[in-house]
Amino acid sequence: SLNRRKMSLKSERRGIHVDQSELLCKKGCGYYGNPAWQGFCSKCWREEYHKARQKQIQEDWELAERLQREEEEAYASSQSTQGAQSLTFSKFEEKKTNEKTRKVTTVKKFFTASSRTGAKKAEIQEAKAPSPSINRQASIETDRVSKEFIEFLKTYHKPGQDIYKQCKLFLDTMNHKRDLSIEEQSECAQDFYQNVAEKLQTRWKVPPEKVEKAMDQIEKYIMTRQYKYVFCPETTDDEKKDLAVQKRIRALHWVTPQMLCVPVNEEIPEVSDMVVKAITDIIEMDSKRVPRDKLACITKCSKHIFNAIKVTKNEPASADDFLPTLIYIVLKGNPPRLQSNIQYITRFCNPSRLMTGEDGYYFTNLCCAVAFIEKLDAQSLNLSQEDFDRFMTGQTSPKKQEPESFSPDVCLGVKQMYKNLDLLSQLNERQERIVSEAKKLEKDLIDWTDGITKEVQDIVEKYPLEIKPKNQALAAIDSENVENDKLPPPLQPQVYAG
Repeated sequence: SLNRRKMSLKSERRGIHVDQSELLCKKGCGYYGNPAWQGFCSKCWREEYHKARQKQIQEDWELAERLQREEEEAYASSQSTQGAQSLTFSKFEEKKTNEKTRKVTTVKKFFTASSRTGAKKAEIQEAKAPSPSINRQASIETDRVSKEFIEFLKTYHKPGQDIYKQCKLFLDTMNHKRDLSIEEQSECAQDFYQNVAEKLQTRWKVPPEKVEKAMDQIEKYIMTRQYKYVFCPETTDDEKKDLAVQKRIRALHWVTPQMLCVPVNEEIPEVSDMVVKAITDIIEMDSKRVPRDKLACITKCSKHIFNAIKVTKNEPASADDFLPTLIYIVLKGNPPRLQSNIQYITRFCNPSRLMTGEDGYYFTNLCCAVAFIEKLDAQSLNLSQEDFDRFMTGQTSPKKQEPESFSPDVCLGVKQMYKNLDLLSQLNERQERIVSEAKKLEKDLIDWTDGITKEVQDIVEKYPLEIKPKNQALAAIDSENVENDKLPPPLQPQVYAG
């Protein structure tokens, strides 16, 4: 009331008549309302502003959830219509078809526009037209990752909304940059990672540990959607490199752990299990879509290798022991699309993961192992060039050492390994002999059965069974004796009382 009185007095001094009701806050709290705040007092204005902001936030989240539901419904409808059709192409062939379709539409866009205005109209029509690269149906995994990403950003409140908008804007930008080379697309992704990380740290003051979690989720959301277009694209020679590495590893199938100085004894059951797990992890890397998940597979594989070396040597493994063992695991597992996975991680992984931490260290060792396999020669294995060439062409294979030729310094494990190989060879010969005898016995049984059946049929044909009619009943012996009537009657037993 004091403020209202002061304002009234000031207005009267200036010769202006002011109604007392016009000075009150519009909300009716009794305080003076400022016209700059739309007639609210400072307290009520803050409350109204906060309500408006909360309403806007809620509307944004509802819009995002509605768009997500529409994507799910569109995917479900497309799945129901395509359920009756048989899938005759693999994912790799589908990727090739989509890339070719994109190239055709791009060529049409360039050659149908005769002027600048016409080119602009053609680009608008191209953007509205359905195409596999833009209006593609989200997969089940993409839907799941999108839901997880939205739920994760809700914990960040205001920064979460901005992050979501920037991710959507980045995806739309990448959809219109399909014609760029894979290196340019990689630069765009790396710049986006750097800008978002800087905003999280400087503008939104997010703690470092939460920044790392947010960047992992951003990478997962973006690369799950972009994986189909940026992994092993047709415009690169990644596929050619994959085939070359696979062919090279197949040609090196004869390489033994002793040639690589691998400190792992697979005769120990625990070590053998770890080797199998390491091979499984390095092969599983190809099934992941996110660079961070592929790095996790490499890390798990490397830890199994360290444990196998530790169990074999009864001491912690060193870096000198780890790299040869990793080379041996790669040669033994021959992971699919190895070069494509390495290039994909290098191009689109969050740079902070590759530069620091154990993930980056293990990934660097994998790259070194692949480079060593590609350049492997006779000198690397301490072999003569003649022997190396014969092994590579398959003319011969490395011969095992005889027990008497062992040097005194050879470890007991190597001797036991060759003894086990001899035993396995003997068991293999015995098994082959048993199988051969079993097949011969089976043939003899079949021949004996056929011979008996034939003999029975011959006897039946030679001596056919004849069934004679039944003979008539014979008459009584005395039926035709006429003199029977003159015979005395038979004696009858008599009972005498005694």
